[in-house]
Amino acid sequence: MLRLPALKSLVTPLAALLAIGLAMAAGPAQALSRIKDLASVEGVRTNQILGYGIVVGLNGTGDTLNNAPFTKQSLTAMLERLGVNTRGANMRTANVAAVMVTANLPPFATQGTRLDVTVSALGDAKSLQGGTLLVTPLLGADGEVYAVSQGPVAISGFSAEGEASKITRGVPTVGRIANGGVVEREIDFALNKLKTLRLSLRNPDLTTARRMAASINDFLGGDAAEPTDPSTVVLQIPPRFQGNMIRMLTDIEQLRIEPDQLARIVIDERSGIIVMGKDVRVSTVAVAQGNLTVTITEDPQVSQPNELARGRTVVTPRTSVKVDTEGGNKLAMVKESVTLAELVDGLNALGIGPRDLISILQAIKAAGALQAEIEVM
Repeated sequence: MLRLPALKSLVTPLAALLAIGLAMAAGPAQALSRIKDLASVEGVRTNQILGYGIVVGLNGTGDTLNNAPFTKQSLTAMLERLGVNTRGANMRTANVAAVMVTANLPPFATQGTRLDVTVSALGDAKSLQGGTLLVTPLLGADGEVYAVSQGPVAISGFSAEGEASKITRGVPTVGRIANGGVVEREIDFALNKLKTLRLSLRNPDLTTARRMAASINDFLGGDAAEPTDPSTVVLQIPPRFQGNMIRMLTDIEQLRIEPDQLARIVIDERSGIIVMGKDVRVSTVAVAQGNLTVTITEDPQVSQPNELARGRTVVTPRTSVKVDTEGGNKLAMVKESVTLAELVDGLNALGIGPRDLISILQAIKAAGALQAEIEVM
């Protein structure tokens, strides 16, 4: 009969071996993402609104009225609405600037909701610092007024100048008004009354759309979801969720799936940045890379005669030319890769920089040995 300590000593190694076996069977962890992060509900979106307004109270940094006739016309029209007649007067103020006001109207925004607005100078104003935006209606693409904006403008940049120097930090002609807009009109969208929903994938892909539909069907227990194209999954609302759409969507958007994507290499030639996806593969290929470098060095010599020789100073040119063909670079072989790490190791073995690697990847693609799509930014 085994005593308790001996039994414990046998169980502990057995539990450890069992844990190792389960970990090996599980394999590498998959990168699962929420449906909430992969797709959006069609119709639930922001809308851009904009308006034309006037900023007043500038310290001599506003528009030049002779160079910005729209500012002068707007100032005249505004004063007339307030009962001041300035027709024919020669106005020379520099404390006013014409601006464009932009904002994003969030989905389901109700009347009275506050918005952040961006104010951008339209004329030749030097700075909007210290200015106040007057009441400006913000219109949508249909020409209807959806919000009204007003308030002091806050800028992050500044500009200062003197007689002989000038300094500018940031962009002083663009500012923001926190909570400076008020929603006046709501956009009608009855989400809770829909019978069919369309989920739009942010990165269209057939495999991802199919996995998303399968995950939703497993959750709902039927065939309610069906992918219609790489970017759309159509969802028929089950009877038990009709009239209670929010409860169903909050559960569906938390479902996790593994998104798929094309094997792609993104190249930014201006900065030399290369980004590869995990599915990029390359067949066995031999690569040789080398550059011809010609270096010319000028080292002139000056011949100075003695003081009593009555000669003259002569400059003798000396030119040194060196040609470097990089003879040490030989034909290298990049073996067929199974993982992205093996591909990176094979390319790094060539001992080249990102600039030359861009040309090599394009040449490998042209040779048909690179199973990936190259996108040049």
